[in-house]
Amino acid sequence: MEAPKQNIALAIGAKLGAIVCFMAMATLVKIASASIPPGEIVFFRSFFALPIILIWLLYRGDLATGLKTDNPMGHLWRGFIGTLGMSMGFAALGLLPLSEVKAIQYAQPVLVVVFAAMFLGEPVRAFRLSAVALGMSGVMIIIWPRLTAFTDAGIDPYLALGALVAFGSALMAALAHVFVRKLTQTEPTSAIVFYFGVTASTLSLFSIPFGWVTPSPLEFLMLVGAGLVGGFGQIFLTSSYRYADASLIAPFEYFSILLAIGIGYFVFAEVPTRVMLVGIVLIVAAGVIIIWRERQLGLERARGRKVMTPQG
Repeated sequence: MEAPKQNIALAIGAKLGAIVCFMAMATLVKIASASIPPGEIVFFRSFFALPIILIWLLYRGDLATGLKTDNPMGHLWRGFIGTLGMSMGFAALGLLPLSEVKAIQYAQPVLVVVFAAMFLGEPVRAFRLSAVALGMSGVMIIIWPRLTAFTDAGIDPYLALGALVAFGSALMAALAHVFVRKLTQTEPTSAIVFYFGVTASTLSLFSIPFGWVTPSPLEFLMLVGAGLVGGFGQIFLTSSYRYADASLIAPFEYFSILLAIGIGYFVFAEVPTRVMLVGIVLIVAAGVIIIWRERQLGLERARGRKVMTPQG
């Protein structure tokens, strides 16, 4: 199949569409999490995204070839780690403000640098280490006031639990990202997206003994809606990376914090604290530095390949 041409405007539009979809999904999940267990939410989110993904593959003509895999165990491990991270993220939404969960989860790109060095052997020099330190300091600024609940009886301990679970979801998401990097060496993107949905739907069923509830009609619609918009979000996200370099569109991810703060304020009456805003600034700064550095290294590698290519 011929590679798609670069279309920066389309890529940015698709990225912003993905952000809107995922924030709508997070909003529905947060409302539903008041009475629906995280494992049950994971099932609805994953299962009802599958029809959207299949229709997309059929539209692209990739249904026959896009689901072939040479690494089923790789998909299983990626699905296990990703499902665990998704479950923890949904649990955190039931314990903390939306914008705070999103801010803590911004530690993911910073943690990817660490895990890529540990598991993929990618070099990490002083520049990246400084960005990692900056990002983690921002995470600690946000989390620390919550952790004082363990020593201060006047603070709700569930807030501390929420902060730890949100950070755990970022850890799992970063680890899943490393698995995806390895899978993309041999597997098509469509297969990675589809088999994650299948694996997450299946694994979530193991949480039934820990308590599932019968959702009300409104809750059922919200859960199905979370799955559908999540499926559209995956399609938009995948499409954005088809039409532009990842390093070019990645900074637009931070548009979601504005949506999270706005939705938190107007829908859930959540007011971000000054400490949280300071932490967000540091985490975003670290993420942008890492993205910028990745882009610079990519340009350097491209120039090196151009110089080495014989001129005819």
